[in-house]
Amino acid sequence: MLVIVAPGQGAQTPGFLNPWLELDGAADRLHRWSATAGLDLVHAGTGASEEEIKDTAVAQPLLVAAGLVTAAALFPQGVAGAVGAVAGHSVGEITAAALAGVLSEEDALGFVRERSLGMAEAAAATATGMVAVLGGDPEAVLAKLAEHGVTAANNNGGGQLVAAGTLEQLDALKADPPAGARLIALKVAGAFHTAHMAPGVARLEKLAPTLTVADPAVAYLSNRDGEVVGSGAEVLARLVSQVSNPVRWDLCMETLQRLGATAVIELSPAGTLTNLVKRNVKGVATLALKTPADLDKARALVAEHGSQEATA
Repeated sequence: MLVIVAPGQGAQTPGFLNPWLELDGAADRLHRWSATAGLDLVHAGTGASEEEIKDTAVAQPLLVAAGLVTAAALFPQGVAGAVGAVAGHSVGEITAAALAGVLSEEDALGFVRERSLGMAEAAAATATGMVAVLGGDPEAVLAKLAEHGVTAANNNGGGQLVAAGTLEQLDALKADPPAGARLIALKVAGAFHTAHMAPGVARLEKLAPTLTVADPAVAYLSNRDGEVVGSGAEVLARLVSQVSNPVRWDLCMETLQRLGATAVIELSPAGTLTNLVKRNVKGVATLALKTPADLDKARALVAEHGSQEATA
């Protein structure tokens, strides 16, 4: 069974979309979506600086647009019938929802625009941040985070957690880290996927009723609990609430294994999720679709592993 995954914020690098613009129709798509996204997606993916694309309001629409452009190059007729499941990490869930047919591409770009603006506003309201916590005993790590009032905002599996909270809480955690764990500060605007993002949820709750949704055409895995969600309305509700809920990518990977995944292709800007899958899901072929030069290998994986449905 073939699975398509879409990366989250932080995967973007300056100019990563340049080679994709050489493909017919790619630039036209990005120009068409730019008005909906509220920014020049072509510039963001080609000429913008590292500092520019770190901005939440730029990074999130850019990542969704990039995922949809690269998916279209691999699946010009759509993923239905070729892919067994889709999943995304954080903002990548919106890309996955569009691929599964839950949201139209235009609605996905409109949704991510509101999401990014809401999260940016929430981050500006309180000085918050995120820290990667690598290693240590999992239970001891979680206990130490709780001791300092810090939230485990991402669980990426294999002992990789991302802690989030106020800057004061994170400073206290750095001064008193979990035994055997290494802490790395992340260059993000705020404590994403925590209660600090509640204003962003409220913004999306107003938008959601205006969107048209359909049930997923392929198995859609949710960051909330890693489970398959079969209702389009439920997918949308989860996309709204996920802004302030932890990302359980560890559970998504467990579900991939349970469903019988045999191959995983990560959409551009690729690499982060395939590396996690390699470390945590044994016996699965992986491909990071970074540039059009990877399309032939991707098509070979589709031919070998596609058209198989989830088995559980």
